[in-house]
Formats: sequence, C-alpha cells, structure tokens
Amino acid sequence: MFETLQTLNPDPILGLMAAFRQDANPSKVDLGVGVYKDEVGHTPILACVKAADAAHRAEETSKTYVGPTGDPDFNHGIEQLIFGTDSPVFAERRLRTLQAPGGCGALRIAAELINRAKTGAAIWVSDPTWANHVPLLGDASLEIKVYPYYDAAHQALNADAMLAALEKIPATDLVLLHGCCHNPCGVDLSPQHWDQVAEIAVRRGFTPFVDLAYLGLGTGLDEDAYGVRKLASVVPELLVASSCSKNFGLYRERVGALSLLLPNPAQADLVYGQVQNVARGVYSMPPNYGGALVGRILREPQARAAWALELGTMRDRINDLRAQLAEKFRARLHTERFDFIPRQLGMFSFLGLSRDQVQRLKNEYSIYMVDSSRINVAGVNQANIDYFCDAVCAVL
Repeated sequence: MFETLQTLNPDPILGLMAAFRQDANPSKVDLGVGVYKDEVGHTPILACVKAADAAHRAEETSKTYVGPTGDPDFNHGIEQLIFGTDSPVFAERRLRTLQAPGGCGALRIAAELINRAKTGAAIWVSDPTWANHVPLLGDASLEIKVYPYYDAAHQALNADAMLAALEKIPATDLVLLHGCCHNPCGVDLSPQHWDQVAEIAVRRGFTPFVDLAYLGLGTGLDEDAYGVRKLASVVPELLVASSCSKNFGLYRERVGALSLLLPNPAQADLVYGQVQNVARGVYSMPPNYGGALVGRILREPQARAAWALELGTMRDRINDLRAQLAEKFRARLHTERFDFIPRQLGMFSFLGLSRDQVQRLKNEYSIYMVDSSRINVAGVNQANIDYFCDAVCAVL
C-alpha cells in the first residue's frame, strides 16, 4: 500500500532541535525552537497554571467527553480576552467560539470550514509568514496567495506595498493577518495600520482571518488585541484562531480556539453547526485538561490577575533582551545595524544574516537558528548574550 510514498525532507525546526541536542559544546545556544524560555533556559509551568491544576484535579469527577465545542468557561473567557468584555458583538450575539487542539487545530478546522463553504477558496498570507501556515491551510485545498509585508532592507513593515496589495484583493478571498508578535519577523502593524486594513476590508469585502498566537507577549493584552477588536467593530465576518501555548505556557496540552464572527445570530448558529461537524470529522472531541485550566484562570478574578502578572514578566523580559541586544551590538560594531531589534515585538526577529553566516554560527560556535536568521529572542539570557553577540560580530 505504501510503496509509492517518497522520503520527505526533515522539518527544518525539528532537524535543528535534534542537532542541538547532539551538540556536546557546553556553550551551545538554541535560538531556533519557538518556545518561551526563562533566564536559565527552561520553559516553566506558570504558578497560576499549577494552582489551577491543583484545584481542577481536586474537583474533577469524570473523564467523559467535554463535547465538540469544548469547555464553556474556556470559550467564554477566550472571547472576552480577545474581543474585550464590553464588545458589542456579545449583545449582538454574532460571535461563536470552538475549543480546538491548539492554534494549529483552530487553523486547520477553519481551513476545512472555508473549503466546505467555497471549494478551493483563495487565502492571502503575508510575505513572510509562519512556515506551518502553508500546510495547515493549503493541505485543506485552499489556494495560497501572498501579499507584501516585510521590508528586509530596513527591517520594517512594507506598509505601502501591503496596503496597495490589499486594495486589489477581491471580496471572494480571505486575508490571513498576524494579530501581534509576527512570526517570523517580529514586525507588527501599528494601530494606524490596523485602521487602514479594516477600512480596506470593509470597502473591498474580503474576509479577515487573524492568527492570534502570542496575545500579551507584545505590548500588553489590550494593546495586542487592538487589530482584532478594530476589525470586529466594522466587518461583517471575521475568523480568529488563537492559542494558549505561549501566553499560558501550555505547549504540550494543545489549547486553542477558533472564534467566528458572523453577520447575525442565525448565520452564526448555522456556521457554528458546520464547524462542529468539521471538527467531528477531524478529531471528534477536543482535549479537556488544558482548556479547563485556562477557563478556570480566566473566570476567577484573582487567578486572572496572577496570570496577567506572570505574562507581563515574560513580556518584559523579552523586551528587555531586545534592548540589551541592540546596545551590545552597537557597542561592538559602532553602528546602528541592529537597532531595529527593540522596535520589533514578540519572541522572534530576523537578524538579516546570510545563510552562510548562519551556518558558521552553527558550525563554529554551536549557535542554532533557522537559515533565514530568525532567532527566538527568549533563548538569549545573561549567561549567553555576550557569547552570542561576539559570535555574530565574528561572522559578519
């Protein structure tokens, strides 16, 4: 049966992880894998998550299925977190949310839903975008198209080209937007840019689809949600895939959600029924554990406040590392070449190195990053930051 299958090239991130594990250099630095790390290079369990876990286990009485839509507290909490507690969409009853197996699961069932509504629909993604967007959306038979986004020469947003491209997208298509902390480049839309995108979306009629994987790790919870909330206030239809892997540290629990904003309650109910049917055919029921913990944290004011403080500590550490990197590079190179790093947000940044320079960093210094020179800023710490900066300067 399987004799026709061909050998696939290994996933570059997974290959990088394996190479790092096998490297015996005690000074090795992993800046490739996209998970948050603390000052000692560990991905911790948040204290608020540990507390929620203890309470959940003490109260849980059954392991029966949670149902296709997921944990109600989780869905309600995620909706309020993303759209704001005072959003008109709640009174209008146009919003529906489905718990999914991680942000990837949310993206995939959204793609399957879109393809069911319009076979082979076109979805536009930014250049660049997260590499896994292509298989998650494209393997569901959506047509992938690309709009300009990143200006590599200036390490900034190519706003004019992006907006000009959006002006040409037809009403039948969808546009995938990174809600905050763009992966892989770290360059985000400003509130003014979001306003312009929203105005174009209304006028052109295309459907925005927001991937919100890093809420709270950029500037703040409300600030990072500006784009979604702006779109929700003006467009008739909106899809939002969200993840709790990063901001709750629940990577292995696969906690995500798909939120659907439709023109009216009747249409929302119809589409909600369809997406539940899609999920039934893909994974049947979502896992409960991680969603139950998030739902508990978001419904209890004290727990939510504790989580916001821990999230703020993570965000502040990343932003402080960005400032330190720029300062240390400036002191070594006597140029402003890397001053763009603090202007970016989230865990990721393009360093602007060549593939040969990236390979030299790996082979000569055991510093691991993907070939595009995208680094996970959270992989830097006080024990390796000078070694890393010295190595980068040596290969320039």
